[in-house]
Amino acid sequence: MIVAVEGPSAAGKTSWCRAHAARFVHEYVPTGAEPDGSDPAAQAGYWVSVNSGRWAEAVELERRTGQAVCDSDPLKLHYSWCLATIGAAPWDRFQHELQRCRTAFAAGSLGLADLVLVSTASDEQLRRQKAADPSRRRRSFDLHVRLREPLLAWCASLEALSPGRVLWTLPEHNAVLPAARPRALRTDPTLLDALVDQLPWAVTGSLEAR
Repeated sequence: MIVAVEGPSAAGKTSWCRAHAARFVHEYVPTGAEPDGSDPAAQAGYWVSVNSGRWAEAVELERRTGQAVCDSDPLKLHYSWCLATIGAAPWDRFQHELQRCRTAFAAGSLGLADLVLVSTASDEQLRRQKAADPSRRRRSFDLHVRLREPLLAWCASLEALSPGRVLWTLPEHNAVLPAARPRALRTDPTLLDALVDQLPWAVTGSLEAR
């Protein structure tokens, strides 16, 4: 089983992973060499390559131990969708990434986690938790707070598509993960298409962007 731990910045994802897994797939660490967005196709290729690498790490960890916990979803397609939803990025960024992700799904190099644990911490909680952890700079924290609502909408769409795939909490540190099973066809492109169709496009006013 592959488990993704999701939520906004300062939601406690990394702390939860450290408490529950001896080994886990770490979140991406910026290098300073990321694409600047001037070439959306190249930008999409870069991020899908990064995310496919994290998915491969999760699959290998699952093979060796039976379960892989990921600090943020390896798919990460929600990020460009959320940015576009709040007007912080153009819709063509999401469109390019979606097409690259679909190709990666078809190749079996990217997929949907079997279980997604989602922190629903409020904006106020996020700000308190950020203040309590001075070891992390979180330079884009305010942006990520704005992404909270569309992220929850994305996860709600995933749950509507595949009931039982989303758990709306990060279980207590001494709790046992809920029983779940590996999902069939988790790298099927039609599954990704169905998720995209499930998204609240009418709410975002982006029907034409598709």
